[in-house]
Amino acid sequence: MNKQQLANKIWESANKMRSKIEANEYKDYILGFIFYKYLSDRELEFLMDNDYTEDLMVTVTEEDSETVKWVQNNIGYFIAYDNLFATWIDKGKDFDVADVHDALSAFSRLISSTHKKVFDGVFTTLQTGLSKLGDTSGARTKAISGLLQLIRDIPMDGRQGYDVLGFIYEYLIEKFAANAGKKAGEFYTPHEVSLLISEIVAHHLRGKSEIKIYDPTSGSGSLLINIGHSVAKYIRDENNVKYYAQELKENTYNLTRMNLVMRGIKPANIVTRNGDTLEEDWPYFEENDPVGTYDPLYVDAVVSNPPYSQAWDPENKEGDPRYARFGLAPKGKADYAFLLHDLFHIKPDGIMAIVLPHGVLFRGGEEGAIRRNLIENNHIDTIIGLPANIFYGTGIPTIIIILKQQRENTDVLIVDASKGFAKEGKNNKLRASDIKRISDAVIGRCTVEGYARVVSREEIRSNMYNLNIPRYVDTSQKSEAWDLYATMYGGIPKSEIDELTLYWQAFPGLRGTLFENSATPYTQLAVKDIGEAVCNHPDILGFEEKFNNAFDDFGGFLKGELIAKMTELNIAREEAVLSDAIFGRLEGIPLIDRYEAYQLLDEAWEKIAVDLEIIQTEGFGATTKVDPRMVIKKKNGKEQEIQDGWTGRILPFALVQSTLLKAEHTALVEKENRLAEIPGDYEAILEALSEEERDSEILTESGDAFVAKEIPKRIKALQAEGPGTDLDFLKHLKRVEALIKEEKALKAAIKRDSAALELHTKETIEGLPEQQVNTLLERKWIKSLLVKLLAMPDSMVKVLVSQIQALSDKYDTTFFDIEAQIQETEKGLAQMIDALDGSPSDLAGLQAFKGMLMGELNG
Repeated sequence: MNKQQLANKIWESANKMRSKIEANEYKDYILGFIFYKYLSDRELEFLMDNDYTEDLMVTVTEEDSETVKWVQNNIGYFIAYDNLFATWIDKGKDFDVADVHDALSAFSRLISSTHKKVFDGVFTTLQTGLSKLGDTSGARTKAISGLLQLIRDIPMDGRQGYDVLGFIYEYLIEKFAANAGKKAGEFYTPHEVSLLISEIVAHHLRGKSEIKIYDPTSGSGSLLINIGHSVAKYIRDENNVKYYAQELKENTYNLTRMNLVMRGIKPANIVTRNGDTLEEDWPYFEENDPVGTYDPLYVDAVVSNPPYSQAWDPENKEGDPRYARFGLAPKGKADYAFLLHDLFHIKPDGIMAIVLPHGVLFRGGEEGAIRRNLIENNHIDTIIGLPANIFYGTGIPTIIIILKQQRENTDVLIVDASKGFAKEGKNNKLRASDIKRISDAVIGRCTVEGYARVVSREEIRSNMYNLNIPRYVDTSQKSEAWDLYATMYGGIPKSEIDELTLYWQAFPGLRGTLFENSATPYTQLAVKDIGEAVCNHPDILGFEEKFNNAFDDFGGFLKGELIAKMTELNIAREEAVLSDAIFGRLEGIPLIDRYEAYQLLDEAWEKIAVDLEIIQTEGFGATTKVDPRMVIKKKNGKEQEIQDGWTGRILPFALVQSTLLKAEHTALVEKENRLAEIPGDYEAILEALSEEERDSEILTESGDAFVAKEIPKRIKALQAEGPGTDLDFLKHLKRVEALIKEEKALKAAIKRDSAALELHTKETIEGLPEQQVNTLLERKWIKSLLVKLLAMPDSMVKVLVSQIQALSDKYDTTFFDIEAQIQETEKGLAQMIDALDGSPSDLAGLQAFKGMLMGELNG
């Protein structure tokens, strides 16, 4: 299974296993054991690389001080053979919770002195929390055994180029965050927000040969890691990125360290600290070596997502160099304290990005003074308004503020990205197209109507340093207006037709074709069928031709990029290559939203990238691999994982069947379709039966189905009756009998043919030559993307047609038409009253009502 499937499986099982334990706590156990497995497997790999056989592994003990020192010097820690994760698994039923306690205690003793800060106390949260996994030693042993079995299949070796471990770790953190309520904000920044910040920061740092990045409220470390990944795209040696992280809460601090280490970052490039960022700034020196370790910590980039509007103590901090230039944040809201801390630690050419609540843009008092000082000292570069409800644990809208120490320009870019998101469960989520739209606007520093605007310092001064986004970017939607004259007398207002000006600019001859030429401010449609008139117009046809010509060679381009280069292309950078190719082809083509095209690319790329990662890691031979399809089924009251058929590691069975095994596949589909039709045939016969024929013997208790075993009996009885038999009823029952036999035969044939087709598909995939594999990959990766891209003009035309139709319908029925319809209805009602009968009082009342109606009609 691929990394997404494995991650899903682990999460689903873990969620069932955690029972009554809070998600926020349970994450510490499962993630802690994943990290221990990583360290164990890493040591095993090191020993095997140095010619240790299975027999020699047993000799790796704490008593062998020479081996202990050798292993410590190379990987930074030592785990004895008895304490390895693999040994725990091999113990089977002999495994006990005491093995974990002993192993974690030993690990703490045997950390290399040079790696003490990276590993010391990293398992404290796991060690102290084991008691919560059960009331007895046996219960705890059982719970831990289940966890170990759950994570045993996660590949940990460095040859896994597509970072299965990192993906699963991040996936689990996100899932736990989604279930942790308000506590989620303590350890997780949504992946999409991390990606957005990463793109902006990485672009600023491009060209540097060595980079230092720092997160003073690091949480799980995912934001810091994503920045590192994005920066690595622009740097030759990713080992030249150094990571600094600080976190207040010990269990979250441990997550940071685990995450950094497991991403393959060298311990020498990891500097972490468990401390209060606001109370204790990054230490200038270590007490045992104040001269040698003096470091004020100035970095290339600071990124942070601190707790919002947290209380803090500003007393006696006036002289703190972090705040001295700008002022102290108020006691009840530490937002600006975090911001100024971050700003203090970036180099003159550095950049920082911080996530904060909207209030920091307009609140007065001490915050207003700090904001003024930041603007006058030219540090605020960009403000990005994010959608509400995008962070787990809080629904408030948030912002990202980009600041720099030194800037050439004095303006501020303000982006309102609050409307761009997709709804996902209870939360909103930035899509790939939203992230790219924002990052392009920031990197290009451009004004986009209703979205982004470059605002001068003078304008900000005139607004008393209030940076509230709606003051500068208007994203409000106009409410629908109704033209009073057109409502009364009909006609389409030309002013409302003018609102479609982008279309008329793109298709200059279309408006004259669709609407009558009128000297008044109102006009009428000049065509009967709007859709036909638009779709067949020369301007539209020319537009579609231009679009198709732009993408005429795109399939060949994709084939050259993805098929020809699949084993060596840079997966991390390839999506940008394809995106640039799409944007280049859309240059000069109006009305097509290039970010919608990018979204189509990204949705396709998610699947393509997984395939490419497997091919580049396992070799081209992975394309012809078939794996068992494992499912969870209940057996003897217990859930068990069993095999249920096969699945292609890369090539889907459905794709192979619909192309290479088309005849067999079509025959099977025809049988399945016929089987699906039979219930309708039964229903038709049921409806044809008379009430007398619907007796309880041949029908189920509910009366909506036939009892199969009773049908032959009733047919036999009817045939025995001789000449007086109801022939129609007999005919119906014989038809039911035939359907029952057909249904039974179809089910058997489908089961047989499905199994045969699945086996044939498996054998076909395993025997595919390279050329056929490439052809199938082309269909899987390229064809579906091309179809969606080439459908974009048609979608745009449909939107135009619907807007014109809505304009026509809006004023099609006038007020006078409605009034005439009302009068006609009242006249008909008055006439109906004369035909009614009733008591004298009722009739008197009806005549009074009729008189009122007639008065309205005559009045």
